[in-house]
Amino acid sequence: MTLEDLLPSDLRGPTTTITPIAAGLSGAGVYRVEAAGQAFVLKVAAESESADDWRNTLHIQRLAADTGLAPRIVHVDEPRRAVLTAFVADRSFAAFYRDPRTHDAALTQLGHTVRRIHALPVPEGARERDPRAFLLQIWNGFQAGIALPAFAGEAVQRALAEESPPREGALVLGHNDLNPSNLIYDGASILVLDWATAGPMDPDYDLAVLSVFLRMDEGTCLRLLSAYDGRPFVELPRRFRYTRRLVAALAGVMQLDLARQRQHAGATGAETLDATPSLGEFYQRMAAGALKLGTADGHWAFGLALLKECLAF
Repeated sequence: MTLEDLLPSDLRGPTTTITPIAAGLSGAGVYRVEAAGQAFVLKVAAESESADDWRNTLHIQRLAADTGLAPRIVHVDEPRRAVLTAFVADRSFAAFYRDPRTHDAALTQLGHTVRRIHALPVPEGARERDPRAFLLQIWNGFQAGIALPAFAGEAVQRALAEESPPREGALVLGHNDLNPSNLIYDGASILVLDWATAGPMDPDYDLAVLSVFLRMDEGTCLRLLSAYDGRPFVELPRRFRYTRRLVAALAGVMQLDLARQRQHAGATGAETLDATPSLGEFYQRMAAGALKLGTADGHWAFGLALLKECLAF
């Protein structure tokens, strides 16, 4: 079987090209397909992904695509767990968000987009996500495997020890991985990619993920929450503040675990909180090409920057 066999028959032929784009953290293969004068994205599930999880993700992805939140699904090969979607050219979500001329519009649209995600129906039998339990699971299996700076352990232990404020309202269908790499802007709307972790979740979680990865200050967080809720916020809710710290801790530990998997040597003993680059400085080094995700050093630096951010919240 070839990758071309996963395409519908009308897109197979001598002029069809299939080029790898990336292999995500899940191990899925992602490819750009050029066929019949059009561009598509083919995603083939990793062997480690269960059939039930794949079907649940596909169901949620269909819901999102049908409401314009995700690229249109063109073809599905269920036996081989492959999904072909329309290719959407990204006109740079980062530029849309960072440009002072469009920042307010981008922030408002982000809030509305998250609200639309949370309005999707929660599929029957969908598995609830518990980020605190996931953090504890990774942390318990992580500590003996690599030396860490003292502040990294402090950030994680603080997040695990903090009591969760009570939740107001029901769980919603959360995307649960709204980092900027999963957001594209087509010139009119924000679309969301990679629904593999979607499932029932506290509404604050998606909003907190955005606030962490986009380095939102308190005022920007208030405007995001106001756009999401349709009413002005003058103070950040306790549960949002808690969730933001939890998100930073979980994301940081996940990045350190990826560094360990790529054989990073761990802390040397010289790392301190003050000497560790901030998240903003990490992004600058990435943009300059000094660090790259997918490498041990890149994941290590990203993880420490996120845990430094956690302690600052």
